[in-house]
Amino acid sequence: MTYALELKNVSVALAGNTIVQHIDMRLRVGDIGCLLGPSGCGKTTLLRAIAGFEPTSAGEIWLASQCVSAGSSMLAVEKRQVGMVFQDYALFPHLNVTQNIVFGLSGMSSRDKNKRVQELAEMLNMGDFLDAYPHRLSGGQQQRVAIARAMAPRPRVLLLDEPFASLDVELREHIAREIRQVLKHDGITAILVSHNQFEAFAMADEIGVMRSGQLLQWSTAFELYHQPASVYVADFVGEGMFVQGTVVDAVSVDTELGCLTSDRAHGYEEGNLVSVLIRPDDVIFDEAGNARAVLVEKAFRGAGYLYTLALASGAQILSLVPSHHTHTPGESLGIRLDMDHLVVFPVNTLV
Repeated sequence: MTYALELKNVSVALAGNTIVQHIDMRLRVGDIGCLLGPSGCGKTTLLRAIAGFEPTSAGEIWLASQCVSAGSSMLAVEKRQVGMVFQDYALFPHLNVTQNIVFGLSGMSSRDKNKRVQELAEMLNMGDFLDAYPHRLSGGQQQRVAIARAMAPRPRVLLLDEPFASLDVELREHIAREIRQVLKHDGITAILVSHNQFEAFAMADEIGVMRSGQLLQWSTAFELYHQPASVYVADFVGEGMFVQGTVVDAVSVDTELGCLTSDRAHGYEEGNLVSVLIRPDDVIFDEAGNARAVLVEKAFRGAGYLYTLALASGAQILSLVPSHHTHTPGESLGIRLDMDHLVVFPVNTLV
């Protein structure tokens, strides 16, 4: 299979310091990927290496069937056929929207340029401000122009560096879904950098969780949530708490919440002490349940509350409940778990 983007054991060093190391990942044609992680983890450096702005110190970067970076050998940025959207959009202030979009469309007739502008304007709902200049546009409108300009020449891969960072928090997830539809409609392969998991979930087909320059897991959002490869990934993606338990057999772990059974083998031997991940959606309120917990605090989440519950041992778990629940901190509540599979790690694993 030919991939739109493939990184083979890629490392990047700047000023003698290794920023990212031993990165392996693949992105299929037409898919959208996301490099997800906290500030300083190396995700933007990796994106810049893909674009050709930073050299690799080891490994290879392939675009389609062409190797564009291999150690000190680099294909120039302008020859990679890669589009880039920066955090600050970097629009040309002296050009209007149409002129910004066609800037990179060299070698095309005026008719074809106009056709491409109209296609993008329709996809991105920009028809009302094609003649406007950047300083007249809102942040969301400037973002659309920047994306349209990068999409215009139909790049091999579109790279987006924190594309929603300047938007209001409540708009980001909505805009991410909207941009995903546009990219899918146009068949453009893309990869974005984000520290926001909800943006990643809304937009990406595959997500790579990064930490300290390493790619810990490259997978779908579902697999990151339900099959995290490490405690760090489990803690970073979604919400949840760990409870300790003892392995009973290949599919069961005994905890203070009862004997938990999985639909698949967890890979630990009988008698091993382990930590079991409990997600908020695993915990169901049931006065006839086999366990009790004390409500410590609750946080309003619109349609529901996120409850923090303390078990008898002092361990805490989370539960997402409908907002009509009227329990108050200090109450003792009956609970049970509704889990199809177990996410299990050694008890001494550090995040």
